[in-house]
Amino acid sequence: MISQLSWKIGGQQGEGVESTDKIFSTALNRLGYYLYGYRHFSSRIKGGHTNNKIRISTKPIRAISDDLDILVAFDQETIDLNAHELRENGVVVADAKFNPVVPEGVKARLFPVPITAIAEELGTSLFKNMAASGASWALLGLPLEVFNKAVEEEFGRKGPAVVEKNIEAVRKAAEFILEMNGGPLPEFQLEPADGKQKLFIIGNDAIGLGAVAAGCRFMPAYPITPASEIMEYLIKALPKFGGTVIQTEDEIAAVTMAIGGNYGGVRTMTASAGPGLSLMMEAIGLAGMTETPVVIVDTQRGGPSTGLPTKQEQSDLLAMIYGTHGEIPKIVLSPSTIEECFYDTVEAFNLAEKYQVPVILLTDLQLSLGKQSSELLDYNKIVIDRGRLVQGDLPELEANKMFKRYELSEDGVSPRSVPGQKYGIHHVTGVEHDQEGRPSESAINRKQMMDKRLGKLKNVKVTNPILVDAPHAEPDLLIIGMGSTGGTIDEARSRLDKQGIKTNHITVRLLNPFPVEELQPYLEKAKTVVVIENNATAQLASLIKLNVGYADKIKNLLKYNGNPFLPAEITTFCQELSPVWQR
Repeated sequence: MISQLSWKIGGQQGEGVESTDKIFSTALNRLGYYLYGYRHFSSRIKGGHTNNKIRISTKPIRAISDDLDILVAFDQETIDLNAHELRENGVVVADAKFNPVVPEGVKARLFPVPITAIAEELGTSLFKNMAASGASWALLGLPLEVFNKAVEEEFGRKGPAVVEKNIEAVRKAAEFILEMNGGPLPEFQLEPADGKQKLFIIGNDAIGLGAVAAGCRFMPAYPITPASEIMEYLIKALPKFGGTVIQTEDEIAAVTMAIGGNYGGVRTMTASAGPGLSLMMEAIGLAGMTETPVVIVDTQRGGPSTGLPTKQEQSDLLAMIYGTHGEIPKIVLSPSTIEECFYDTVEAFNLAEKYQVPVILLTDLQLSLGKQSSELLDYNKIVIDRGRLVQGDLPELEANKMFKRYELSEDGVSPRSVPGQKYGIHHVTGVEHDQEGRPSESAINRKQMMDKRLGKLKNVKVTNPILVDAPHAEPDLLIIGMGSTGGTIDEARSRLDKQGIKTNHITVRLLNPFPVEELQPYLEKAKTVVVIENNATAQLASLIKLNVGYADKIKNLLKYNGNPFLPAEITTFCQELSPVWQR
């Protein structure tokens, strides 16, 4: 029996690949397996090759696999594009309708199954996704009743007749392939899972959950890949808690409305991707100048311009830190797991109100849309901190005086009132202003206000600004990454350690203000520093050099072809740098 297996299904976008993967992985999740998924899809609604790859394991995993055990193909293009991933004696389960052929040089077993024919016998080709799932499920020797339960839950709303026909498609395909092979494949029998309940969600859903838990009750947003699922989740969730979502006419309206919601005292967020954040930059400057808290999610994708809307990239980093004109305080957080997407969203709201600044939650497409297993979330960890938002009555104002909304303070954070609060009246303007918000071009006032605002960053305290796994006092290699690269780096490190290469790993979670004091001692002790990132210009490495130094030690591994890193790519690169390997 084996402890893990990799399965992929592919076809033309719009012919059921996504729903096939969904039910297959849901059933595996019910059995208690750990899962990690990657979805490759085109930036159009219908047509174009798409595939979903699921890694199945009895232990926690946070990376896609280098190779592939089972490929389920709805067309020949799927085989041609993906067969190179198959390990020796891997399996192709293909629709017999298109007379499938395995490319020359690929040592894989082909199982032509009448997937479309089975579906059409039941009344429509739409049932072929369930037939395909049933065939591969049977090869694994897993109990069909668990799979059928997932089918019932997915299609139950369409009535018992539809459910029965989908289950029949599963049964017929399973029987066909078992008869063809003489039973399940012994080498693909998975060890039993632990049976524990786990979440199986995408990062965007975890962010939506975190927003609700944080007390967010308003989300203005404009749909954009790969951020739309946050909006879609909150459209369903927020009304249950007295909140609402508004689809705005564009991202400029979304962010200004979010700023207005927070100014009114309601925890408000918006979410977008690179092109949308470009449009938001002027308004983010307004939030900085008016010291209005706001939470903004940037789900990075391939750029520039429209770029690669459905592909992986981490190229917005410097734009999120330096994109606004002028100088404002800004906090940029980068979660790296499903759990962090949840807890960091809560923390983002607390930080925004505590320091009265814009907080950007920076994810990437793989983390945002890659479905993966997660431990159950602990709502007892949730703490709400509204900073210096004044609760209750304010002191009576002197004649002709206003509330000092921008009062100079030692830590740069001033008391905050909401509209309608007695004795809380003050000016709000995007131009430079005094402590009561009145416009002022005084040189003395300007310096005081700039120092006040920027001084907030000196006091920022964030939970785990870096994640450290450093078993070696003086490692051969210190590998640094951010976002979804964390799990892939961990897997590569496990291989490197077995080869006698001493490695430490740091995931940078706080990108602004940069965690200099936390990072510095680890860079100092490492012989070589390898920075892993999905962009072409080494943006994270540039930040490290700018803030911490050690430029002579830093080596870059960059990938910007739209695909996430594979463990083997990191392993090979690090081997070539290691003094152990070079010997």
